[in-house]
Amino acid sequence: MSKPKKDFKILQDRIKVEIRNKDLLRTAFVHKSYMNEHRNEDIEDNERLEFLGDAVLELAVTKHLYEKHPNQAEGEMTAFRSALVKGKQLAEVGKDLNLGAYLHLSKGEDKSGGRDKNYIIANTLEALIGAIYLDHDYDTAEGFIQRFILEKLDEIIEKGLHIDSKSQFQEEAQDKLATTPHYEVLNEEGPDHEKVFTMAAYIGEEKVAEGTGPSKQKAEEAAAENALKAKGWE
Repeated sequence: MSKPKKDFKILQDRIKVEIRNKDLLRTAFVHKSYMNEHRNEDIEDNERLEFLGDAVLELAVTKHLYEKHPNQAEGEMTAFRSALVKGKQLAEVGKDLNLGAYLHLSKGEDKSGGRDKNYIIANTLEALIGAIYLDHDYDTAEGFIQRFILEKLDEIIEKGLHIDSKSQFQEEAQDKLATTPHYEVLNEEGPDHEKVFTMAAYIGEEKVAEGTGPSKQKAEEAAAENALKAKGWE
C-alpha cells in the first residue's frame, strides 16, 4: 500500500539526527486529519509518538532543571518546566525547524492553515522527539531537547515568561481593580479527539480578550495572555 513520502534530508541535517527507520520518521508527521481521507493506506497517525515524546521531554527538562539549578525551589522549577514545555513555546521551536512543511494533513486542515497552527506544530515536535527516542535512545533525544528547547531557558527567565499568565492576570486585576477575573466558553468545535476551544477572559462584565487552545485550560491561558496585552499589564 502507498505511504506518504517527504524528503527529510534538510530537517535531519538541521537537527543533526538521522532517523534510520523512515516509516517511523514519516509517522511523526502524519496528522490525525490525514487518516480520515486515507483510511485504506497502511499508515498510522502521530498521536502515539506524541504521547511518548511528551513523556521523554518532561523527563529531560525535569532532569536538566534538577541538575543545573540546585538552589531553585520545587515551585520555581515547576514554573520553568511549564514555560519550556507549553504549547506556544514548543510551537515556536517547531516553526523554527519548519516542521509544518513536512506534515501530512487533510485537505481541509491544510486549507485552514493547519501547517501554522501552534497546537499542531507543538504536537508534531513531541512526536518527533518520540521518534528520535525509539530510533536511537534516551541520550540522543535528550541531546535534541537540550539543543532546541532547553537553550531557550535563559531567555524565558530573563523575560519572565515562566510566570503563568492566568496567575499574573489575576494578580494584576486584583491589585489594580480589586476584582477576580473569570472565564467563559465562547465556542468549541471539531471532533472529540481534536477539539478546539475558544475562551473569553472577563473582568466583571467586560470581555477583555479571547484565546483558543486544544483544551479549556490552554484556551484560558491564551485568553489571559491576550488580556495582559490588551490591558498593558505585561
